[in-house]
Amino acid sequence: MIPPGAYPTPYRSPAWATNPHVQTLAGKFLRPVLALPVVRERWDTPDGDFLDVDLLPDAGGPVVLVLHGLEGHTRRRYVRNAFFVLRRSGMLPVGMNFRACSGEPNLRARTYHSGETADLGFVLSTLRERFPRRPIGVLGFSLGGNVILKYLGERSGTPPRDAPGPLPQAAVAVSVPFDLAAGADLLARSRMGALYTRYFLRSLLVKAQEKEHLLSDRVDLQQLRHVRTLREFDDLLTAPVNGFRDAAHYYAESSSAAYLDGIRTPTLVLQSADDPFLPRAALPREALARNSFIHPVITERGGHVGFVKGSVRRPRFWAEESAARFLRVVLAGSSVEP
Repeated sequence: MIPPGAYPTPYRSPAWATNPHVQTLAGKFLRPVLALPVVRERWDTPDGDFLDVDLLPDAGGPVVLVLHGLEGHTRRRYVRNAFFVLRRSGMLPVGMNFRACSGEPNLRARTYHSGETADLGFVLSTLRERFPRRPIGVLGFSLGGNVILKYLGERSGTPPRDAPGPLPQAAVAVSVPFDLAAGADLLARSRMGALYTRYFLRSLLVKAQEKEHLLSDRVDLQQLRHVRTLREFDDLLTAPVNGFRDAAHYYAESSSAAYLDGIRTPTLVLQSADDPFLPRAALPREALARNSFIHPVITERGGHVGFVKGSVRRPRFWAEESAARFLRVVLAGSSVEP
């Protein structure tokens, strides 16, 4: 089904980066700061809010929508590096900032989260209208990868679940938190997990404060200020604001592992077994393997959105290179129905 040239080359971590936390932090700090000619557009959503979308000047080729991770944005180094590699490979990268992630609070109480796929459907619909004859791919990192896999599983059903939207012709998901409950609990009980959690919560709580006038009737903001784990935050804010009973309900409904069997889009999954955001036991190897539309590449090392190769002075980034290779080859052979 997939041409041989689409498959990634094998990944081997360098001797200096065999630890998963070293890989994770190296991926964050060693990726280059790239100055790209990005143009930002604001797209009004059907519910009276907005999404900020970044595009490079159009030079033709397939379109690839890039989704960032938790508390990320399109200016993150891994997103801009993906932009660079995709453009170099002859594609048009487009970056979607989830709600309130572009530097400005959104207008409604609802938030983005790991299972929120309606905005992805809206952006894909808009891209299809703008580029009616060009193949469209999607590339998601971490939370963005979870959103993509859930969306693909939903849209392939009959009838499609949740909000409507077109299917892309190819997809790549990197470092996916397939089991949100297992990932949240792992972060809560490990020393490094506590550091990652504080990093995320600091940003999440600032955004909650900025939206206090929208949240005060749904969220105990005083209690929210004292949360110490992502599960506590999701219990107090993410769940009630987005229609879930509690964090457990949110995690069960939003974890992409439950949607893998429904995917009917050629999809590359790049995952490290030592990802510090997901326990090894929670990696859904059997579900990934039994769906012929999914092409999992599970490495022994690589951390979370790490996959750094080469030296500290001259690093290379296997995930972006592999994603671009897969998307270039698969989208080149795709047709778009009129």
